[in-house]
Amino acid sequence: MTTLLNLTLKVWRQNGPSDAGRFESIAATDVKDDMSFLEMLDQVNERLNNEGKEPITFDHDCREGICGTCSLMINGQAHGPERGTATCQLHMRRFRNGQEVIIEPWRAAAFPIIKDLMVDRSTFDRIVEAGGYISAATGGAPDANLILVPKPVSDAAMDAAQCIGCGACVAACPNGAANLFTAAKVAHLNLLPQGQPERFQRVVAMVDTMEQHFGSCTNHGECREACPKEISIDFIALMNKDYVKAKFKNSRTLSRS
Repeated sequence: MTTLLNLTLKVWRQNGPSDAGRFESIAATDVKDDMSFLEMLDQVNERLNNEGKEPITFDHDCREGICGTCSLMINGQAHGPERGTATCQLHMRRFRNGQEVIIEPWRAAAFPIIKDLMVDRSTFDRIVEAGGYISAATGGAPDANLILVPKPVSDAAMDAAQCIGCGACVAACPNGAANLFTAAKVAHLNLLPQGQPERFQRVVAMVDTMEQHFGSCTNHGECREACPKEISIDFIALMNKDYVKAKFKNSRTLSRS
């Protein structure tokens, strides 16, 4: 049986990165408890449009927990109160009738606010561009079993590849660090045989780019708790290990030249 909820949304409104923002109270009425959080915002925006008011700007795309664009702080928690869930998969049954719901954008210096709840996460793109690829010889498609990958290795690589780049790890981290995101993007390539040729070059390029924009990791572990895909912080340890190895290899190469 569907239950209707009446909520008070306390929404962050901001016209741009250089403007002063503010919270605005907006009523959300007759919200079905089986709606997703984004469907609720759609309903509110439809009413605001009909009333000639400015709708709430927020990011969204696939609405299947895959693209990572649904980046919202909900009552102080990245993606809301349900662990291992993106905002688009959060259902309104997790809220109580009459509850006040505070909705904010990611709060991180590296993610400037574009408008309202939408932030610019292009700094993530800079990290991936620095080394998130492999070199592959062109030509005919190779046999599927040409390069054998042990099952534990493929499983670990897939676990890292689950990262959707939403930025919840950065928003939850008290230091604004992006180590979990970077470690996941490094690991899903560095663990596989196809990623070995650029392994050490990759980790140095991606970590050095990350450190230009984000804070330092001090192992609070908030990133893991906020991650909608529950990426393990073990990948940060693997990234740090490869980074130290890469720097050692580079120092030995320079000393010989």
